[in-house]
Amino acid sequence: MFLYNLTLQRATGISFAIHGNFSGTKQQEIVVSRGKILELLRPDPNTGKVHTLLTVEVFGVIRSLMAFRLTGGTKDYIVVGSDSGRIVILEYQPSKNMFEKIHQETFGKSGCRRIVPGQFLAVDPKGRAVMISAIEKQKLVYILNRDAAARLTISSPLEAHKANTLVYHVVGVDVGFENPMFACLEMDYEEADNDPTGEAAANTQQTLTFYELDLGLNHVVRKYSEPLEEHGNFLITVPGGSDGPSGVLICSENYITYKNFGDQPDIRCPIPRRRNDLDDPERGMIFVCSATHKTKSMFFFLAQTEQGDIFKITLETDEDMVTEIRLKYFDTVPVAAAMCVLKTGFLFVASEFGNHYLYQIAHLGDDDEEPEFSSAMPLEEGDTFFFQPRPLKNLVLVDELDSLSPILFCQIADLANEDTPQLYVACGRGPRSSLRVLRHGLEVSEMAVSELPGNPNAVWTVRRHIEDEFDAYIIVSFVNATLVLSIGETVEEVTDSGFLGTTPTLSCSLLGDDALVQVYPDGIRHIRADKRVNEWKTPGKKTIVKCAVNQRQVVIALTGGELVYFEMDPSGQLNEYTERKEMSADVVCMSLANVPPGEQRSRFLAVGLVDNTVRIISLDPSDCLQPLSMQALPAQPESLCIVEMGGAEKQDELGERGSIGFLYLNIGLQNGVLLRTVLDPVTGDLSDTRTRYLGSRPVKLFRVRMQGQEAVLAMSSRSWLSYSYQSRFHLTPLSYETLEFASGFASEQCPEGIVAISTNTLRILALEKLGAVFNQVAFPLQYTPRKFVIHPESNNLIIIETDHNAYTEATKAQRKQQMAEEMVEAAGEDERELAAEMAAAFLNENLPESIFGAPKAGNGQWASVVRVMNPIQGNTLDLVQLEQNEAAFSVAVCRFSNTGDDWYVLVGVAKDLILNPRSVAGGFVYTYKLVNSGEKLEFLHKTPVEEVPAAIAPFQGRVLIGVGKLLRVYDLGKKKLLRKCENKVRLPPNTNDEVDEDPTGNKALWDRGLLNGASQKAEVIMNYHVGETVLSLQKTTLIPGGSESLVYTTLSGGIGILVPFTSHEDHDFFQHVEMHLRSEHPPLCGRDHLSFRSYYFPVKNVIDGDLCEQFNSMEPNKQKNVSEELDRTPPEVSKKLEDIRTRYAF
Repeated sequence: MFLYNLTLQRATGISFAIHGNFSGTKQQEIVVSRGKILELLRPDPNTGKVHTLLTVEVFGVIRSLMAFRLTGGTKDYIVVGSDSGRIVILEYQPSKNMFEKIHQETFGKSGCRRIVPGQFLAVDPKGRAVMISAIEKQKLVYILNRDAAARLTISSPLEAHKANTLVYHVVGVDVGFENPMFACLEMDYEEADNDPTGEAAANTQQTLTFYELDLGLNHVVRKYSEPLEEHGNFLITVPGGSDGPSGVLICSENYITYKNFGDQPDIRCPIPRRRNDLDDPERGMIFVCSATHKTKSMFFFLAQTEQGDIFKITLETDEDMVTEIRLKYFDTVPVAAAMCVLKTGFLFVASEFGNHYLYQIAHLGDDDEEPEFSSAMPLEEGDTFFFQPRPLKNLVLVDELDSLSPILFCQIADLANEDTPQLYVACGRGPRSSLRVLRHGLEVSEMAVSELPGNPNAVWTVRRHIEDEFDAYIIVSFVNATLVLSIGETVEEVTDSGFLGTTPTLSCSLLGDDALVQVYPDGIRHIRADKRVNEWKTPGKKTIVKCAVNQRQVVIALTGGELVYFEMDPSGQLNEYTERKEMSADVVCMSLANVPPGEQRSRFLAVGLVDNTVRIISLDPSDCLQPLSMQALPAQPESLCIVEMGGAEKQDELGERGSIGFLYLNIGLQNGVLLRTVLDPVTGDLSDTRTRYLGSRPVKLFRVRMQGQEAVLAMSSRSWLSYSYQSRFHLTPLSYETLEFASGFASEQCPEGIVAISTNTLRILALEKLGAVFNQVAFPLQYTPRKFVIHPESNNLIIIETDHNAYTEATKAQRKQQMAEEMVEAAGEDERELAAEMAAAFLNENLPESIFGAPKAGNGQWASVVRVMNPIQGNTLDLVQLEQNEAAFSVAVCRFSNTGDDWYVLVGVAKDLILNPRSVAGGFVYTYKLVNSGEKLEFLHKTPVEEVPAAIAPFQGRVLIGVGKLLRVYDLGKKKLLRKCENKVRLPPNTNDEVDEDPTGNKALWDRGLLNGASQKAEVIMNYHVGETVLSLQKTTLIPGGSESLVYTTLSGGIGILVPFTSHEDHDFFQHVEMHLRSEHPPLCGRDHLSFRSYYFPVKNVIDGDLCEQFNSMEPNKQKNVSEELDRTPPEVSKKLEDIRTRYAF
């Protein structure tokens, strides 16, 4: 068996985020890493929407990421530290939309190792050097410069190693143009290692060490080192040179400290705490991430605590000495893995778990009532300041990026009866958890819906002038009339547009620079800018049946299959071509491409005939109306659309953006199939046809614009969008009701929208999340969801949610009550009333935990609920709260053979579990009966067991429960579950020693000499390193009529499938594609693809589709070389890649 791996949804969790001007223009962009993926995002400064420009799989673990700019440069480069044992510098090329590897310097072994650099990166703020460091011992400094041609150069590495030293964080110190300096949080463990009593280990202090790169002598010296009082967790560089005082801020437990060389005294300030916090009072508080904002005149830092509160930190200076640190509560957002303050006034928050956010910084928090805390305020040692958290005041949320990370459990089933199964995904952590329902499709935002006086049959939009950015009119055609609506602040009917209102319309368009054309059954109406009207009437009894229009050409088909061609002359007149063309059969559809920039006309007309053919007809003056090529179709065509797609954006000399793409003829058939064929721009030949079944109704096609490029909207029983995104074609259904007719729409509120009709309504829609495979609906949960089961009869979900270090609702209320009473008791006689008011206010305030976080209860404290939920509406039907310190670990829904048709839910619960060192007071299996047709849980009894019941499964009318290391069969009794039999799992006595000697288990795999028994009973058929932690696996079909595949979901929010090959030829072909791509297109960060996919065990019988699909983003000449080696053409190779994807998934 051979399998092919495909990613359906790339990982969504973000591990690092950096910002800068990567495309070399003034625009600010963000580069994020998602484990093994690099992604470039651009927030639109006008709308605040975040667009993804580029996503690349790097087939390696990205361990660190830095933006870096040479002195005086305008473009930022990206430095990547990964598990490849190499430092890689990338540059973004906007013209090709790709990351180009400029430098790759090898310094060590591959893999994430303790002493191989790659874990930490630090950049000199003036862009002269970069330091890459390991967790232990090794640090390397590279000097960066530019050569005569202004290309980036890199030196050989300079060593700054120190043995027996652990590194916690490294930053570049801003020293202006002095010798570059790096600050490092280190700890020397040599003494602790050599001291058997353990005293030295307890007394070892962390040190702050400065390394100086002497540019004159070209080596690195350890300049200065001092021990720290508290244990620091990260450093923040303070601007220096002419911008500020230089030095670093050390963030440590409960304190933030400023340090610098020379006479500067340490300035330290406690981290403020929330007033009346329910957290364990002994718990320390740390900052987890920070962002720096620097302008010519000032700078400040935003630092976030582990509860999510952001503080604005400023430094007061006297000449060049820092005199105090000031902290001010700024706002509270979900805890971030990284934050970026952009020059455009946005704050990007890459959340640790759950969705990511882009906020507009509306105020800098300078002039509000919020108290400011300072290091100069007198405080007892160990005391701190208190503040009151509140809803957002300085930040305004402008965009939210969906993230599934972490996915803890997933089941795929069609519970909503939609033919296509939905993915039910339990994701998130703590109070930000959710159950998300994913459906294959693009999310549609409804901008406006308005009723019309009848059922229209078509709609178009036109501009008044070719230079206009936005549309001026919406034209709606009915059976016997045409309605013209003007677009402004509102949409209203107009009568002076020059359009004929007493007839249905076949098509209308902007003609030339500023004229309009309306084609109706009896003729063509040409409306000039000064409202003069020219009419062309149809001859005799004939009427116009079909037409095709673009900016300069009009083609009509009269009854009987006669074609008449008009072209606009330089004076703006429409002139009829002398000859007419008789077609051999009736015309059912026609299409013209848009006029290419700088040309007079579009050269091709596509005509679909009743006899199941499509013909391409030339409109070139030399052979006008001559047939060029023809394609026979499996059914009658319904509509045609010629578009230019898939080109890379090119900027010409004037800086105008245009794209050099391919011409595609899209053919919608009456049997619901869409064909896409390449149209040769010179000969007009049709080749390389791809087919997809879209739905049960005839397919109508409409040309729209998406992200500045042409795209096709195809409507059958579902609407689909065919568009090119990041050098790959996507054909994705819209998650929306059936539409009948559409046109592109551009207005100020909605620059790339769609106006569509559905029965008697006119709708304006926008598609914002291009490139997304799934659209999602999220239903909030209370704690981290661990697992859920589906009740087969009602399709309801039974979910168990469990959190460690958390309070149950009851305990929380009790704690609040207790604290309120203490507040009143602690107050003196005269302050009693005030204290009572404060206590009442404290009891009434309810800050949503999904934003402000849940209180941390301390180690060994657990909270759990069992929830019954309707997956379609997302409403909770029943909720059972377990006691404090009872943790639900497993759930099953089953029937027992001795109780007939009743369904029972069994929940395995651990009591007083402490994780480290592990201890447990026992466990229970709660048994509930599902009543009310699966909507309520009725408690029956609880069965005590001696260990954690970690797994429960129905088995032959009874139930199997894994209790610690015992496997037991239970049956249902009146008072408790009855144990029927058990099986102890025994390991040989010397197992511990064997594991020490052979941690990978490879030796054990081949060597089994126990009792001269046979070696392994199981044989490994396939091995594959996914690169993310897989938490669920299911065999299922994802599309109606598709074949079965293995679907897996990962902790970082990725969804992938493994699909079997159906023939040896296919397997052979893809094996060769993979082989050629490994050599021709090596991974970006320098990791070897084969060794990455064989991280722990050699890869076996799995082909990496993610690598094969990078074929489409290779340069054309490389594509040609690879496909020639395979005896194919590049389109044939990409067709094979597309086919295997659409056979199993999307």
